[in-house]
Amino acid sequence: METKMSYNASTQVTHDALVVKPEHRYGSKGQAIPQDSEENRGSIGAQSSTSVVDQVRTPPEDAGVTSSSTICPAPVCRQFWKAGSYIDELSSKSQQPTGKNYLHVHPMFLHSNATSHKWAFGAVAELLDNAVDEIQNGATFVIVDKTTNPKDSTTALLVQDDGGGMDPQAMRHCMGFGFSDKKSDSAIGRYGNGFKTSTMRLGADVIVFSRHFKDQTWTQSIGLLSYTYLTRTGHDRIVVPILDYEYKASTSEFVTLQDTEHFISNLSILLEWSPFSTEAELLQQFDNVGSHGTKVIIYNLWLNSDAKLELDFDSDAEDILIEGNIKKTGCKIMNDHIATRFSYSLRVYLSILYLRIPETFKILLRGKVVEHHNVADDLKHQQYILYKPQAAGHEEAGVVTTIGFLKEAPKVNLCGFCVYHKNRLIMPFWQVVSYSDSRGRGVVGALEANFVEPTHNKQDFEKTVLLQKLEKRLKEMTVEYWNCHSVLIGYRDLKKRRPKVPQNLQPGGRTNVNMFQNNSAGDSGRQTINRPPGFPGVFHNANLASLPRVSSEPVVLEKRKEHPDLVANATSKRKVGSDGFSVPGHIRVEQFVQGSATRSQDSETTKLMDENKKLRAKCLDHRVRSQNLELKAMNLSSELEKVKSEYERLMEELQALGTVKEERSRNVNT
Repeated sequence: METKMSYNASTQVTHDALVVKPEHRYGSKGQAIPQDSEENRGSIGAQSSTSVVDQVRTPPEDAGVTSSSTICPAPVCRQFWKAGSYIDELSSKSQQPTGKNYLHVHPMFLHSNATSHKWAFGAVAELLDNAVDEIQNGATFVIVDKTTNPKDSTTALLVQDDGGGMDPQAMRHCMGFGFSDKKSDSAIGRYGNGFKTSTMRLGADVIVFSRHFKDQTWTQSIGLLSYTYLTRTGHDRIVVPILDYEYKASTSEFVTLQDTEHFISNLSILLEWSPFSTEAELLQQFDNVGSHGTKVIIYNLWLNSDAKLELDFDSDAEDILIEGNIKKTGCKIMNDHIATRFSYSLRVYLSILYLRIPETFKILLRGKVVEHHNVADDLKHQQYILYKPQAAGHEEAGVVTTIGFLKEAPKVNLCGFCVYHKNRLIMPFWQVVSYSDSRGRGVVGALEANFVEPTHNKQDFEKTVLLQKLEKRLKEMTVEYWNCHSVLIGYRDLKKRRPKVPQNLQPGGRTNVNMFQNNSAGDSGRQTINRPPGFPGVFHNANLASLPRVSSEPVVLEKRKEHPDLVANATSKRKVGSDGFSVPGHIRVEQFVQGSATRSQDSETTKLMDENKKLRAKCLDHRVRSQNLELKAMNLSSELEKVKSEYERLMEELQALGTVKEERSRNVNT
């Protein structure tokens, strides 16, 4: 049943908030601040920052930023794929352009932007990427769980980490479009768009709580991105109310960074459209955040076509499922396999989402740790294949692909490659060969392809020449591996071919009677030979004595040499078929050539196996080095935490000494 919202949609509030993109900037006291070039600077309290969404007071000439436009509010719809329909017959009556050099972003863009996520779990993964990127800032966990909207008791989604958190400027970058502070080469996020697409794909509204400590400044911010608020109040641009607080050691409490009027205006929006009714309830959300971290609550979750929550929290108390993606077959092994379950089980998907996870970092889903799973560990008869892509004459870094048969093969009809980019799974079980071809059945591989770029939703790669070459090479790998190793799991060796039967012989060893015909002149001593198809006429009116005779007596077969050295020795010996007839010379030569080709393939296979052994040794060495580096990073992180704790303790002692010094000076003066 569709959940009713308890918000009063008819209430219109005059407020100060965040808009995309304002022309005027105002400081904490409300004074206008001169604009830099491109209007790229904003003000947060006394701090200057760059942001696409900024904290502003409504200018008189731009009143449409905060007032309701003449665009009719969107109809109440809880199904994501239908929620983007605006009734815009009156859109032509909206306010006229004021000649300002900036563009507004319509609220409908929030929905259209989120449609890049066709799969709900892809949106959840975007939020986890932000937490994983915070490992370098000390993050040790990320929580994904069910929570409840206290206003109407509906289900909401919670994502929380203990990373570095966001200061007021970073909060505005998070709520804006196209801004990313992630400069590290190992960072997963890069486009500055993932938070908006993921949260709006999962639900209509999201509220963010973040606490940050840096350079002796401790701040906390609350931001609301509400599609419901924007559509029901008829806004024609995106408005994001944000509250900022800073800790004051003198009073031992957090104080607001905005002026009173601005603060009350934003607070009124948050209390009306968020799940919390008082400021005390809002601030209470920081109680379990700690000294730094971020909490994201997505509410008004989308429903599926059956008017049920798209995310199923009830079927499994330790998991989150997508009911519509569950596809059962007649094979239990197929149904239970990770390649089938990841599409509807969030726990299974998160277990393979990252190629490597530090032991100090945990993913907790519904209160239980997600066990990391390496797809390569599920393979038998593993091989390691080096691939060096080239584009425009430039050779990219080599990629080692681990390939093998699934342990359940040949009982499972599954195949494909798990392709990662910068440690993040982009394409799970990418099928590069057709299931209609038995070759490749049960063959699975894993690789990290950092030379191709992922799409914005991180569920596919950009269609480039490099990707086409990669797909072609993976297909070749699959077929080559299958041809060499399919016999190991019970398939017939397709390389062994039956020897060809000479054209002049019929089954049973009888000679083709059409081979010899009587001469039309009636000469009994001469016969004419019709040339076989495909051979030139060599014996015209030749004497039978000159032709090779067919032996009719049994002949003892000679033992064939396993490794003939010379063609002359092999062809000079008389080779006799199993039926007692001699084999023609051209057949013997063909058989010898086939044997040589087989020996050549065996030699090539030996070389490849030797190279695979070397690659295995290199991979093992790299793994050991990686583990050592991770261990060093863990030790450094632990030492850093100790230093931070000691530093905070010393600062507290310094403040206490300062207080004692002041009291002593007062006593001396008195």
